[in-house]
Amino acid sequence: MSDFLSLGISQTVTEDLRKFGVASPTPIQEQAIPAILAGKDIMAQAQTGTGKTFAFVLPLLEKINRNIDAVQALIVTPTRELAIQITHEFNKLIEKWEDVNVLAVYGGQDFDKQLNKLKAGRKIVVGTPGRLLDHIRRGTIDLSEISFLVLDEADQMLHIGFLAEVEDIIKVTPESRQTMLFSATLPSEIRNLATRYMQEPKNIQIESVQRPAENVKQIAIHTTDRAKQATLIELIEMYRPFLAVIFCRTKRRVSKLYDALKAQGYSCDELHGDLSQAKREQAIKRFREAKTQLLIATDVAARGLDVEGVTHVFNYDIPQDAESYIHRIGRTGRAGMRGLAITLYSSADRAALDLIEKSTQTTIQKQNLGNTKKEREGSQENSEGVGRTQNKAAAKKKQTSSNRAFQSRNNKNQKPAGKKQEGKRGQVSQGRPQKSSMKGKQTLGSNRKITKK
Repeated sequence: MSDFLSLGISQTVTEDLRKFGVASPTPIQEQAIPAILAGKDIMAQAQTGTGKTFAFVLPLLEKINRNIDAVQALIVTPTRELAIQITHEFNKLIEKWEDVNVLAVYGGQDFDKQLNKLKAGRKIVVGTPGRLLDHIRRGTIDLSEISFLVLDEADQMLHIGFLAEVEDIIKVTPESRQTMLFSATLPSEIRNLATRYMQEPKNIQIESVQRPAENVKQIAIHTTDRAKQATLIELIEMYRPFLAVIFCRTKRRVSKLYDALKAQGYSCDELHGDLSQAKREQAIKRFREAKTQLLIATDVAARGLDVEGVTHVFNYDIPQDAESYIHRIGRTGRAGMRGLAITLYSSADRAALDLIEKSTQTTIQKQNLGNTKKEREGSQENSEGVGRTQNKAAAKKKQTSSNRAFQSRNNKNQKPAGKKQEGKRGQVSQGRPQKSSMKGKQTLGSNRKITKK
């Protein structure tokens, strides 16, 4: 297997990557990085969770001219959350660089603040189509010296209806630019876009059939619509996730489930398009810092969400298609770690579940709640939990919350045997996943005891 140095990434950046627990390139990085460094346009197809972001972030940092004080690289993304995430990845690597800076530009932020930062000079801009066009039409962003254009999650921009806006943005950039397109799928509209605006692009395809990552265990739990909420709560109590994303079909269902789990005393947040941008950013920040443990979200709001330590994904509502399923469960099992994805389905959902299995060429283990409990008890007896190892940087970053309590649903009036009633909600002590090389490796979701505050 190659390393980043052999791909052309500098020693400094390679060492920084190792500090973040990234030592070896993924297949998409192995193919994309040399091509980008060589100045070629690329059209890359790879599923979520394969390292697409670093596939363009790393070579762009190598190619940026630090002596030119102008916007040189533009990354266009379908959602605010993905723009924030990509900006975060850039900032991790350029934290100590004084002559390279990056700005996220998206709707919901104060326009004047963005304008002031643009005037101060930014070499890299990451933005959503709508807000970028606002700046272009007002003449508040200059793209005349763009050398590198990245279209990330291009199929999602098509799905959301941003393709016309993307073309308008492309038209104001120099024809001499280097263009990079990344997408999980390549429908005809995306291929036509590449034909019109790219120069003999190198085609990169990482596994044509989208399949879930092998390190994510998949289970489907049969339930009914009426019993779905109670089933989810039992599963949360059973598995005690360190961090979990719970997907719902609509904003309304996200809010309804959030209210129900909050009322039960769970540490949770909601994430959907009806929230203000400030509230969405705060929710992601709390989740990233493990201040909340359950994030209830819609598909669009969670697009591109990449948070270290997500051990479980719950599909409260079955995804509309295989692509959405792949994206959802790709929130766990990141960077080769282990994860668990649980899908709740009713008899009416069985056809949709079968279609997901056929499209992804996988078989999802089907259980009812009783069988799941038995399997869970057996795995605990054998000290085999589902979880993921944690790299040293992430473990250090979140060390202060490593033993935080996860709120449970103990009845306030229930009196423990031989103890005085304390009148406070019970809590479950939460262990943190440990790096596999550490002594006393801990498995998630096993041997956790209910304690009192």
